[in-house]
Amino acid sequence: MTMRSRLIAAAVIGALSALPSFAFAQSTQPAPAAKPPAAAPAPAAKPGAEAKPAAELMDINTATKEQLMTLEGIADARSDAIIKGRPYKAKNELADRKIIPEAVYEKIKDKIIARQVAAKPATPAAAPATPAGAPAKK
Repeated sequence: MTMRSRLIAAAVIGALSALPSFAFAQSTQPAPAAKPPAAAPAPAAKPGAEAKPAAELMDINTATKEQLMTLEGIADARSDAIIKGRPYKAKNELADRKIIPEAVYEKIKDKIIARQVAAKPATPAAAPATPAGAPAKK
């Protein structure tokens, strides 16, 4: 390799290393398809494959024992364990913390959500009637 080609190679490598790493990342999303004509009917959805809106998902942080027991694989003991382990930051904590087996989690993961409960504002502590060490006023 000549000195000139080495300098060119070094310049190219330097320029490439200065680019952010996301410039080289491959997209995992398919290219958007062209919109079908307005008159074409919508494709039929596969049974059981439709996504449920968030409103229909069961919140594991607020669901009652009876509601939890309607989920496949969740009975009395597991519903009690779910309630005892609250609050959850994410629904996968049920399996990660071994509250339910991974197989049961796989069955119910598309039916549950772990919404975050807004923290209640702290109430200020009652101020003492007199500062510590100060004599009481009469």
